[in-house]
Amino acid sequence: MWFKLTLLLVAAIAWGGSAEQARFDNYRVYEVSIETERQLKTLQHLELNPDGYSFWESPVQTNMRLSIVVPPHKFAHFEELTVALALKTRLQIEDFQKVIDNERPMRSTRATFGWTDYYTVDEIYAWMDQMVAQNPTILSGSVYGKSFEGRDLKAIKLSHKAGNPGIFIEANIHAREWISSATATWLLNELVTSSNAAVQNLAQNYDWYFIMVANPDGLTYSKTTNRQWRKTRQPVNALCVGADPNRNFDYMWMTGGASSVPCSDTFAGLTAFSEPETKAMADYYATIADKINIQFSFHSYGQYLLTPFGFSGAPLPSNNADLQRIAAVTAAAIEATYGTRYTYGNSASVLYTTSGSTVDYFVGVHGTKLGFTFEFRDTGATGFVLPANQIIPNAEETLNGIIAFVAEAKTLGYV
Repeated sequence: MWFKLTLLLVAAIAWGGSAEQARFDNYRVYEVSIETERQLKTLQHLELNPDGYSFWESPVQTNMRLSIVVPPHKFAHFEELTVALALKTRLQIEDFQKVIDNERPMRSTRATFGWTDYYTVDEIYAWMDQMVAQNPTILSGSVYGKSFEGRDLKAIKLSHKAGNPGIFIEANIHAREWISSATATWLLNELVTSSNAAVQNLAQNYDWYFIMVANPDGLTYSKTTNRQWRKTRQPVNALCVGADPNRNFDYMWMTGGASSVPCSDTFAGLTAFSEPETKAMADYYATIADKINIQFSFHSYGQYLLTPFGFSGAPLPSNNADLQRIAAVTAAAIEATYGTRYTYGNSASVLYTTSGSTVDYFVGVHGTKLGFTFEFRDTGATGFVLPANQIIPNAEETLNGIIAFVAEAKTLGYV
């Protein structure tokens, strides 16, 4: 009986039985380099048996770096592990809770929607609906499905005229990456309101399709309960909830960089498209795929611009030289804005292997010629908890990068 009660208690916590926000006072975040097979196997074992540790990235290969959140009661153990394995580590964050506390400004509950703070799913959706109502001749909204918890999955389209090339952007597929949806909403607002000639060229001569919040259940949970939450919210078993939606798409599913362990942050799901959010996005994309010339997936963090493919043993796309040329131009434009340096290249080579991702799916299944992943600011000082005062500068440099991206894509004949 005691064992059953314990399981129920753990399950209630995992399923959000308590709405109290988790705290991470004095938790440290370390960047760890994996150089040997022994280090890899040990960290993989630790991820399976974390006892308070949490991994921001899963240990999937040697020659990669990841971030580990270390609770105070594990400081001594982590130091012993570091010595025993000869791990190269770097302290990223001294007190994770202080970073969370400094993420958002104090604001009035009556404050209007903007880009000096992060917002809830309901607030983002209300803003989207308001934008459509105010600009009915160029904006149209749609509901393309329902999340596991019954929330609408919403898309919004900007189109000034028929026949334009299409650009598709999806954001916040990972719950804790709040900067992704904040940047996407800012970008749409600029496309609608800016008088800048380069921005208006993008707005008027391209059709834009936005999914601002691809994982609304996860985003909500990250705001109410656990700031570190990454996955969806569909229970898998009595102890584990959610799948990594960016490992759940049905193209080369579970072929590297994904986990079959349900409690892992990179759990790929029991099957491809096990999550209603990913299946709905795939079905929606299928209805517009023939109109899409460029696809962007917005993520954080690390300051990367990544090209497909990510799965183990993947070939480079036939147009890889063009992809790298466009990436170089884009990264240069981003850096020219505020000096933010992006690393660019093939995702498996520059970062680590992944499979079942949105970009690989859209390129591999639908033949979208230009599929890219943006990993926004920063490089580890705050990790996923980017302060809200960086939303606008991050968005501005992203827009400048996209302007350069589209211009180079046009020169190469893609749009």
